[in-house]
Amino acid sequence: MALGLENSGSRFLWVVRCSSAAAAGEPELEAVLPEGFLERTKERGLVLMSWAPQMEVLSHGAVGGFVTHCGQSSVFEALSFGVPMIAWPLYAEQKFSRVAIVEEMKVALPLEMTADGFVTAAELEKRVRELMESKRGREIRRRVTEMKYSMAAAVGKGGSSIVSLEKFMETVIRS
Repeated sequence: MALGLENSGSRFLWVVRCSSAAAAGEPELEAVLPEGFLERTKERGLVLMSWAPQMEVLSHGAVGGFVTHCGQSSVFEALSFGVPMIAWPLYAEQKFSRVAIVEEMKVALPLEMTADGFVTAAELEKRVRELMESKRGREIRRRVTEMKYSMAAAVGKGGSSIVSLEKFMETVIRS
């Protein structure tokens, strides 16, 4: 992932999470990244080896894309803030979410994995560049912006979600 981000030339915020076994010893950030990576990318990248406030990050206007594991909360948050995605599902329902956001909603690009389940640096670089620089990327940004406004309308006063919730509550109260 490091080399793909570096080679893409894009600005980035990357939250690196080690496996729980590795986290027990808490290796230094430099130990889990390619040699010299932090120095080479210091002017355009920030790497954190901790938790980050995802909703605050996604709501920031400078965010142009989000590499996501396709968890339902992450997808919902990205959509609600109008952030286009690069889909990297790991397991279970995440693969279904990937289909929804890539193939049906068309608000994300897929990351293609190798036969052994890895994503190459070249693949990540290609998708980041595609999202940030291509006609397809612009179309994805347009669609996700539309989705953002549709979602806001649905949960706003008189929106379909609010109306449905009010009807449900009326039914429960009358029962």
